[in-house]
Amino acid sequence: MSPKIIFMKISAALAFLTLLSFLNCEAWASTYDLPANGNDSVITEFDDSFSLTRAEHNETLLDVARRFNLGQTEIVRLNPDTDRWHIKKDEVIRLANRRILPDTPRDGITLNIAEYRMYYYPPAEKGKAPQVISYAHGIGRQDWKTPLGKTRIVRKVKDPAWHPPESIRREHAANGDPLPAVVPPGPHNPLGAYMMHLDIPGGYLIHGTDIDKIYGIGMQITHGCVRMYPEDIEALYQSVPVGTPVYIVKQPIKVGWLDDTLYIEAHPDLEGETMTQDQRYAAALTLIEKANGQMLPAFDRHALEAALTRLNGEPAPIFKRPYLNETTASQITIN
Repeated sequence: MSPKIIFMKISAALAFLTLLSFLNCEAWASTYDLPANGNDSVITEFDDSFSLTRAEHNETLLDVARRFNLGQTEIVRLNPDTDRWHIKKDEVIRLANRRILPDTPRDGITLNIAEYRMYYYPPAEKGKAPQVISYAHGIGRQDWKTPLGKTRIVRKVKDPAWHPPESIRREHAANGDPLPAVVPPGPHNPLGAYMMHLDIPGGYLIHGTDIDKIYGIGMQITHGCVRMYPEDIEALYQSVPVGTPVYIVKQPIKVGWLDDTLYIEAHPDLEGETMTQDQRYAAALTLIEKANGQMLPAFDRHALEAALTRLNGEPAPIFKRPYLNETTASQITIN
């Protein structure tokens, strides 16, 4: 049985908190129907609501993150006043629900490293709405950056052995943690049970993780590869064939429509990068203008400034298209 949650509008939240709970520890992928309007890019698991869960026993915030397919950085941002290492029984935890799709082709895999998030567009099934599946993942550290650009999966390996590059072996030796020339398959293999090679010089991979580094998912922690939860990499490995396109982008600010409402989603800087508030604002204006047909609408500037200040990754509405009846539209056209 999936974890039991209740999804509600903010105005009704307090009245129903006693109903919130989860029942087990199974992780479940975030699967969304793509918007019916192909020009829209805001996806929602549960319409017009946000989601909460109540801890059934003492655990860590990161245990909840894994169960609901969130990374560490994301769930900490959503619960800034919560002790990530100790959640008390019955404590209420905020979860992610709505997202804006990255500005990439809706084909294959997109990795938006700015949000530690993957978007996989499976082939459409006859008679079913097109979907996108989203996974949390880890990315390269400040000194081992994950490269950007379009690539593809060129090889898949189950139960891989790890041959640490000499540069990584030197780093570990300098830290008093020498590595062997080969790490065999098993629970302590940093590649996990599945890996997929990308067509990028230097040996970049999408792979799983060892049992000691589960909590690093959703953080800037790898040597440049993309690291996923064990259950997620297994599902992805079984779903995508060799040759699948992969788009690696860095989009800390995203803008998109849902029906007639324009949303903005903003994420904080990666380690080693600094964007001023003025730079964020200028970047946001450019994206808003692009989303609105190269015209800047009369958007809610206070809502925009709040989103660019919070940087919590939650899409915020900033503009709603006015309703135009046929008479009004014809008057605008004539004038």
